[in-house]
Amino acid sequence: MMEISEEPPTSAVFVDSCHFSQVIFVNMEKFYVPGGDVTCHYILTENIVPRGKDWVGIFRVGWKTTREYYTFMWAPLPSDSHRDTTVQQQLQFKACYLPQDDEYYQFCYVDQDGMVRGASVPFQFSIQTDDDTLVVTPQGQLEEIELQNQTLHKENETLKANCASLQKQNSHLQEELQKTQELQSTSEYLRSNTEKLELELNSLRKENTHLKRLDDGRGAELHQLKEQIQSVTSDKERLETSLKTTLDHLDQLQQQNENLKKELEEQKCLFQILQEKMKAADEENQQPRENSGRLLRHLSQAREASSSSVASQAPVQAPEVGGLLFGNPYCAAGANLGAGAADIKPEVCPEDTLTSQYKAHVQSHLLKCPFCSETFEKSSDEMLFVHMLYHVLE
Repeated sequence: MMEISEEPPTSAVFVDSCHFSQVIFVNMEKFYVPGGDVTCHYILTENIVPRGKDWVGIFRVGWKTTREYYTFMWAPLPSDSHRDTTVQQQLQFKACYLPQDDEYYQFCYVDQDGMVRGASVPFQFSIQTDDDTLVVTPQGQLEEIELQNQTLHKENETLKANCASLQKQNSHLQEELQKTQELQSTSEYLRSNTEKLELELNSLRKENTHLKRLDDGRGAELHQLKEQIQSVTSDKERLETSLKTTLDHLDQLQQQNENLKKELEEQKCLFQILQEKMKAADEENQQPRENSGRLLRHLSQAREASSSSVASQAPVQAPEVGGLLFGNPYCAAGANLGAGAADIKPEVCPEDTLTSQYKAHVQSHLLKCPFCSETFEKSSDEMLFVHMLYHVLE
């Protein structure tokens, strides 16, 4: 058996469970010359996907599992341009690793899972004889070989039929594979879109939560604004009512103002009339005032004369001439001057009695303002009325 540094992948699966139609061995010889190299030719159908750990082994006829190989070689991988088509491969077994007996052997293609994917017809390592050479073979061995040949022939026919069917299936599978690839691409695209949509959905959920919080806050603000609007509306209504009342009152004040203006105009007219009357009264009272001034001067002179007199005091008789209540103090002096008698002395009233009587006499001819201490002559009652009118207007 061939000694190798690495064992091929095998399995304990029996030959009955293997598939022999995915790899077809061609250009087979019934006999291979011992001591020479052997070239193995096989076809990889479209139903198998070759992998790096696939191998081809030489098995003695009658083997049960892939662990019973005699020798093996790693199966070369086809080029990328032949991956999706039927491709023919070959490999060469060195003579030093081949069996040295005349038993029947066969090639088997084993994948990296240890499963058989194709098997060749049996062959021997012996020198092929001519037709006239008699070869003596035991009867039992001949029957076994014949039976194996019949079995392999049937398997070969079956493999050919399966190969044609598999080619049809392969084209159909190619279409299905293309559809599957398209569906896979669509699925990848949909998966990518789904992931994007999920991310967007999560973002929208977060944004929705944020918006709900904002909406709750804005709801509270809206409620507060509604209350403020109601308060402002109430204030507005109250102010409108107050403004209406104020406007009504202003209208009333304007109407009163008009009335006051009319009254003021009337008072102005009356004042002008009173001024004219007062002017006329002043002109009329000018002469009595001058007389009163002269009278006061005479009274002053009389006081001075009475203070220097040492004569006996006598009551003064009220004269009937002149119209004065206390008489004329200068009547005696005037009479003496008129008569020319220098030795007659006039009778003079005492100073205190004369002053008090004069004050009483003056007070009887004056009217006092009830608003202030100013006095007016009785004959000037119109002036007093004007004076009091000033107080009222103030």
